[in-house]
Amino acid sequence: MKRLVNLPWIQQIETQLESNSGLIQVILGPRQVGKTTSILHFLEQHHPNAHLYLSADKVFHATPGWIRENWQTAKKSGAVLVIDEIQKIENWAEAIKTLWDEDQRSKSKRVRCILLGSSSLEIQKGLTESLTGRFLLTQAHHWNFSESREGYELNFEDFLRYGGYPGSYPLLKHKRTWSEYLRHSIIETVIEKDILQNQTVKSPALFKQAFDLLMSHPAQEISYTKLLGQLQDKGNTELVKHYIRLYEGAFLLKAIQKYSTNPIQKKSSSPKILPLAPAMYYLNVMEDYSPEDRGRVFELLVGAQLVRTGLDLYYWREKNQEVDFVLKSGRRIYAIEVKSGRKKSTLGLQAFQASFPRSIPVILHPGNYPDFEKSPLDFLESLA
Repeated sequence: MKRLVNLPWIQQIETQLESNSGLIQVILGPRQVGKTTSILHFLEQHHPNAHLYLSADKVFHATPGWIRENWQTAKKSGAVLVIDEIQKIENWAEAIKTLWDEDQRSKSKRVRCILLGSSSLEIQKGLTESLTGRFLLTQAHHWNFSESREGYELNFEDFLRYGGYPGSYPLLKHKRTWSEYLRHSIIETVIEKDILQNQTVKSPALFKQAFDLLMSHPAQEISYTKLLGQLQDKGNTELVKHYIRLYEGAFLLKAIQKYSTNPIQKKSSSPKILPLAPAMYYLNVMEDYSPEDRGRVFELLVGAQLVRTGLDLYYWREKNQEVDFVLKSGRRIYAIEVKSGRKKSTLGLQAFQASFPRSIPVILHPGNYPDFEKSPLDFLESLA
């Protein structure tokens, strides 16, 4: 990392530890976005003499007994216990659950514990099966433009092509090396290790083909039937939906549904596909963007920032009228149109407002994007 960046999720961890809630802190997010580097820097800054950092990667055979031993060590010393690559320990979730429950029953000094790892799907499985009600989740994200500029001095045009994975930035002088790193060290690792080793997928080759197809439709609405047809498979749309859910769980993309007050229409709508980092789309292009390509990538940047809010996100379309994003925040509905320089009419916004008079229209463009990216919700609320 060229310069350390104070990422928003690190600030969230600091706040949660200070609250002393006793809940386990769990960090989830994509591979290779600096989770370990950032948490180590945080510990050195805020708990230099009172942390116990451990990685299951550095232990020949980490067991539940190993977790218990280090849990007791942290308890006696009052240190913050951080266990990295937690998913590599057999029955880790049950072990953590037992120790946490013992602390609650005995009303003894509670351990401040942070868990993180590289296989988000496997960690999520352990959380839902064993640790319900015992943890707070902190979401790490792909790096956005301001973080990439601060850490590596990336300019906006380079970010539109290579953005998202900071570990790949030192390789940008050699495009072939960059593409090989991204494809083999990140994407293939996520697909092979995080998904295929832990999930039931009947045809791995078809599953990988689906990923390339999904990445080729950034910020575009595409029907499940069309996707299935391009895959040339005899399955049904449930197969495609299953594939998309797995890629979402691994933090590679987000599929958003059409906004409607009718729940059935929401469920049956075609999804709009958002790769969560520009680099994943550019990997399939590897040449200068056309104006349409650039517009799509700018739109997915906006979408990725809206995903970060954790709020309900949709798109809207009726006949020939559309709105790029619809964000629901409590009773507020923001209708968001993205303009990157392409000539786009605002008729979609007008049609949406006619159907939903209380909605708040928003137009985002490269000129106001930096203010939006700094704090999407603050930016939107300033327009309300």
